[in-house]
This record gives sequence, structure tokens and C-alpha cells, in this order.
Amino acid sequence: MISSRLMELVRCPDCGGTLDGAAPDLACGACRRRFAANAEYLVLHPGVSFAEQTKYLDEALHADARHEHVTPPLLSAKIRNDVLRSFLAPAPGDAVVDLGCGSGRTLVWNADLGAYQVGIDVSPYFAREACDHADLVLGDLRRLPFGDGVFTKAAALDVFEHLSREALADVLRETARVLAPGGRLFVYSHVRKNSPLAAGLKQINRLARWLERRGLVDLARERLRKSDHLNPLADIPDLERTVAAAGFRIERIRYYTPLIGGFVENILVRSGEHWLAKRAVRKQAAAGRAIDGNDAAREARAAAKARVGRRGPSYAGLRLVTWAMKLDLLLFGRVRSGPYFALLRREGGGSGRP
Repeated sequence: MISSRLMELVRCPDCGGTLDGAAPDLACGACRRRFAANAEYLVLHPGVSFAEQTKYLDEALHADARHEHVTPPLLSAKIRNDVLRSFLAPAPGDAVVDLGCGSGRTLVWNADLGAYQVGIDVSPYFAREACDHADLVLGDLRRLPFGDGVFTKAAALDVFEHLSREALADVLRETARVLAPGGRLFVYSHVRKNSPLAAGLKQINRLARWLERRGLVDLARERLRKSDHLNPLADIPDLERTVAAAGFRIERIRYYTPLIGGFVENILVRSGEHWLAKRAVRKQAAAGRAIDGNDAAREARAAAKARVGRRGPSYAGLRLVTWAMKLDLLLFGRVRSGPYFALLRREGGGSGRP
């Protein structure tokens, strides 16, 4: 979807000039650079090439096609989204940008709140529902293709840990530029310094690796997803200094050490996914059709998503498990740890593009 409102907000990511023409055939009125065409989302990558790139551009990470369709929020995804709704409180009259939106599922989940939403990501793996109902931009967070102060709120979930200190400073500076004074940025990420509670999570991960060696779970995708984690921030005081340098202050923070969640997602969910994929291989073999691991994972996930989407017993069971996982927040949310939810407030005036 490419709305007229989105066209009013976007600018050239290189010079900040107004874009002329009709989407998707656009050119900068100042530097005359032309942009690639796409019927479902704008393609506004900056001309500069960055050496630091995310693994989310890797096709192998999306081989199981889990990004293709949006299902109701469950497990840790629901916990993150519920905290976003509580902290950021998008509402009619707000213009919200989802920085590093991934498939765009958060845009779909929060459409009911009435805020105008835009999603931007460097990777083109958007869900069908997001393409149909949300404004999406393919671009780089270090050179946001939007005008100054055009958004009232922003969100960045699972983004900061993928950036170097230099890249994080660029992203925060650009976010401050596109937010109006007093605008809020919701963040879910983590710092390197953890609480003693993290020892429990390490034991859960050790158990998951033991199960993988015995062929009971497959953690390959998780390793790829985390392989570019740079974790630039040492601790919460380091976070405070870093955001302050970009013109933000921490207005609210809560910590998240997922002990119950870690067991559910790293053990139970991964073993369930692995079992479903192996069952898909056996079923196809019985039907005389060969199928590789990626195709099996794709078929198994599609079938599981369909069951959840029907909101039957599978959905009800996962809802109950999700409520149990919320105990991590209730019990440990005040214990300073590595993972955190934070609401940042953009201070003062601020400048536009240099």
C-alpha cells in the first residue's frame, strides 16, 4: 500500500529533497536521483553503501517463509506488543513509524488503535497483510527517507542490538530528526550487563543445545538470527548516555528476563516445530514425493499458522501459555537486567539534516 499521506511524508534519503512524480516512479526534485519502482511499497534506499549490514537480508533466514502471513500475536511477540501498546499508546491523531518493522506484523496488530502507521525496513520480506493494509518503505534506518518532525511516535523492536555504536548513534539521530519535539520512541532491546537471573536462561539455552545434538530441536535459524548481534551498549547507564547524546531521555523503563518464556520458546516451541517438520517429511515420503528441510519447515509452519488463525484449541492453548509467560514481567520486571522495554522522550527542538 502506498497512500497519499505517505507521499507527503517521504523525502530523498540522500539530500532531503521532495520527491516528484507518482508512486512508484519517483525522482528527487533536488538531486534528481531516481528510485526503483515497486507497486506495494516505496523503495528509498540511500545512495551511500554501508559496510555494516543485517543478517535479515539473508534469504536463508526467511527460508521457512514465516514472514509471509500475520497470525494473532502470541507468546513473546504478544508480550512485546502488549508493552508497546501500554508504553507508547498509539492513538488517533498520532503518526507512528515502526523502525525495522520486519514483516510488518506489528503494524497489522495495532491498526485497531487508529494511529497512522508507517513501517520501514532494510529487508523486503513483508507479510501479505502488511502490504495490503499498511504504508511500507524499503530503506535504511541510518538515512531515514522522511521529512523533519513528521511523526509523533516511533518504535524499534529488536533493532539496537544489531547495530554498532556508530550505527546506533546514526539511527537515534535520524529518529530524533523525524520525531516532533516531545515525541516518544518505544524500544525493546538489551544491554550486555545482565542480572543474576540470566543464569537461569543460560541453563535453558544449554538444555536446548543438548536437545539439538540429539536431533530433537533445530536452532539453526536462531543462530543465524543472532549471528549479527553486536550488543553495543554495556549497561543501562550507557544506554542513558547514548540516548541523551541524540536528544532523548528515558521516561519509563521495565526489564524482561524471560525465564518461563525462554523455556517455552527455546525448548517447547522449537521441539514442536522440529517435530512438525519431520512429520511433514514423513507424510510427503509416504505419498512418494521428496521434500527438503526448508520445504518441510515451510509446510509445517503454514499448517500451524492456519490452525492458530482459526482461533480454535491451538490458539486457546497458546493464549494460556502466553499468560504464563507474562509472569516473567510481573515477577522480574523491576530487576535491572540486560533485556529491557524503554520509552524515550525526544527533548527540545533539534535540527534537521546536516
